[in-house]
Amino acid sequence: MEKGDLEEGTASSLLFPGIGNAENELRWGFIRKVYYILASQIILTTVVSAAVVFYTPINNLLRGNTILLIILIFLPLILLLPLYFYREKHPLNFVFLGLFTITLSIGIGVSCANTNGKIVLEALILTSAVVLALTGYTFWASKRGQDFSFLGPILYTSLFVLVLTAILQLFFPLGSIATAIYCTISAIAFCAYIVYDTGNLIKRFTYDQYIWASVNLYLDILNLFLDVLRLLRPRNN
Repeated sequence: MEKGDLEEGTASSLLFPGIGNAENELRWGFIRKVYYILASQIILTTVVSAAVVFYTPINNLLRGNTILLIILIFLPLILLLPLYFYREKHPLNFVFLGLFTITLSIGIGVSCANTNGKIVLEALILTSAVVLALTGYTFWASKRGQDFSFLGPILYTSLFVLVLTAILQLFFPLGSIATAIYCTISAIAFCAYIVYDTGNLIKRFTYDQYIWASVNLYLDILNLFLDVLRLLRPRNN
């Protein structure tokens, strides 16, 4: 093999143009660590959600206790604060990550319990396909020099509007058509967030921020799944 071929092979394995070989190896190790953590979160979410759906005592307890449901809705938001502040301090970062994932998974389980199983499976398959496609595209585009940092301000603004709209829905519920439009816009926003956060994973997160990187991607995937689930529900009804 000629020298030019060796150089071309090395360049093709780089995450993005301009990164050194040593830095490239470290960055790949960091990415693998983040995806291991993310996979563990998804597995834990699946187990907890399945327990909520199929274990009758837990299901009945959550269905008949509105106060408990409200607590479970806001508890993950509360846990985000210590998770953010201790995101780089082992082992507290893993402790708060586990608590955050479990409490959020219970809410996911409640949503799945109130939905036809076929619809949940369809939403899961569609979400998985979209996540894999967007992740693959982001790595491919980054290798060719594409930068997705420009999405940051747009997505932060979109998230603020989505959260504000969700809060307003508590007092002024939207109709079925408006809800479908809201879920569609939300799904598009979180698709863009997957690209943006994957781009940050490749280029910007420091090596100590593996917990926060996994949290960002985890929330992107879960929100996309919930949006797809809500979009499929009216068709089932």
